[in-house]
Amino acid sequence: MRIDLIIFDCDGVIADSEILSAEVLIDQLAQLGIDITLDDVRRDFLGRSFPTVAASIRDRFARALPDDFEAGYRTRLLDRFAIDLAPTPGIGQVLKALTRPVCVATSSSPPRVARTLQLLGLTDRFGPHVFTASQVVQGKPAPDLFQFAAAKMGCAPDHALVIEDSVPGLQAARAAGMRALHYAGGAHLAGHAAPDGARSFADWCEFPALLASVERDAA
Repeated sequence: MRIDLIIFDCDGVIADSEILSAEVLIDQLAQLGIDITLDDVRRDFLGRSFPTVAASIRDRFARALPDDFEAGYRTRLLDRFAIDLAPTPGIGQVLKALTRPVCVATSSSPPRVARTLQLLGLTDRFGPHVFTASQVVQGKPAPDLFQFAAAKMGCAPDHALVIEDSVPGLQAARAAGMRALHYAGGAHLAGHAAPDGARSFADWCEFPALLASVERDAA
């Protein structure tokens, strides 16, 4: 069975951005007297949309966030991206070598993913094939976003492969009836074990062999 579509998550897979996002969020919450750690972010927020993250913070700390909290976070984050954002090591070579269809499906907002791809010089590589949680009813771990992306790309779910760094993303891929690989090469996952049951890799040099293996296993 051939994989006819590769769906890439953006943050933590294409862009080594999750560590930057975590640092900005931790700092902004600290200014409100709310203390969270990088482990908290990894465990509770990774792979989820900002509205979901904000709701979780409100529930956990029984605190209302300022009305401008999200806007302030997004502005500070994009400022940080302009200075420090980098691709995950080796992703550029992988994208250049791939000849089959690819797309992005991300929990990030449309302005954030657009700016991310622009800064990384990848806007033209994906073109219009960038899909966000704002286009579906339920974000990850629900299957909606991946199902939406595959439908837009004209691919049956069982012929799609998802590359994800987060547990909600892997859960969403499975719920959508897709195969998935866990990418663990982002700075935010350094020294952390792969999720239970996940087929994981941390070096993009491994990807061609893994893709071939996924296709053999499917056959």
